[in-house]
Amino acid sequence: MAGRRPGAPTLEEVAAHAGVGRGTVSRVINNAAGVKESTRQAVQRAIEELGYVPNLAARSLAARRADAVALVLTEPDWRQFAEPFFSEIVRSLGDALADTGMQLMLTLVRSQTERQRFLEYARGGRVDGVLLMSVHADDRLPDMLAEARVPTVLLGRRSGDEYVSYVDADNVGGARHAVSHLLKQGRTAIATITGPLDMYAAQCRLRGYQDALAMGGHKTSRSWVAESDFSEESGRRAMTELLERHPELDAVLAASDTTAAGALHALRAAGRRVPEDVAVIGFDDFPLAQRTEPPLTTVRQPLEQMGRAMIKLLLEEMEEQSVAWRHVILRTELVVRQSS
Repeated sequence: MAGRRPGAPTLEEVAAHAGVGRGTVSRVINNAAGVKESTRQAVQRAIEELGYVPNLAARSLAARRADAVALVLTEPDWRQFAEPFFSEIVRSLGDALADTGMQLMLTLVRSQTERQRFLEYARGGRVDGVLLMSVHADDRLPDMLAEARVPTVLLGRRSGDEYVSYVDADNVGGARHAVSHLLKQGRTAIATITGPLDMYAAQCRLRGYQDALAMGGHKTSRSWVAESDFSEESGRRAMTELLERHPELDAVLAASDTTAAGALHALRAAGRRVPEDVAVIGFDDFPLAQRTEPPLTTVRQPLEQMGRAMIKLLLEEMEEQSVAWRHVILRTELVVRQSS
């Protein structure tokens, strides 16, 4: 066979050595069902004894597999690439895929035209599955992929009614725990800087903040809430607004560590000491949280476990589409440092 190493065993030679047909060897290599265990073992012994190496390209073609997974970023703002959350998630997904032999492809989808183009690309078998992140409430791409029966897993979810498979963190519980910690410290004038409120994660963190205050017997008001886009600059602006509205505030929960870092800058510029005058808590527990001045108390999202859970769900869906959508919510943890 052209291109074959001299002396390299063929599929036919493995079949003859095992005393089975060529098709049986193919089914064993592809882990197909319908092969007796004794036959499977005989084929595997023949492969080992002859040193047969499957032609992965031909195997992939025969199985109609692309051996690739698309990570789709639907956030239109290019600044998201600079945020720690993006790099941490890409790293965790890459680590989870490392032992599978599959490639992780990054794709940007920022318009309806690009959504349709990507849908056709995925439906054409160019990728075996899709991972979606930064999905906003009105994004129909998950629905389009589900209708096309393309295996898909979301990082987070669009709403409480999400049906497409997803992996998320306990955003409500994490924010509730953080604010309860502030209340136990005797803080009584607690503000919050949310993420974009068309994202369900930001809504959940706001709800956790409100729940904790209500449980502590404190009234909540919209004037104690400022919105950000998870960036440092928006955190700085939001903190400045909150100080103007409520100079008496003594604590703030920020919806991300990056936003909290911006809040720390604004507090320093206003002459407020952290934590003596104002306590600050972030969300995520990026490496950044240990480098701020002072080091940041934050709600840790288990990003590595989230990445591994996403890959696990996707691989299972690629292997055999389940009758059920699967929803995984992982616990968060409050990491106390010097900012509160």
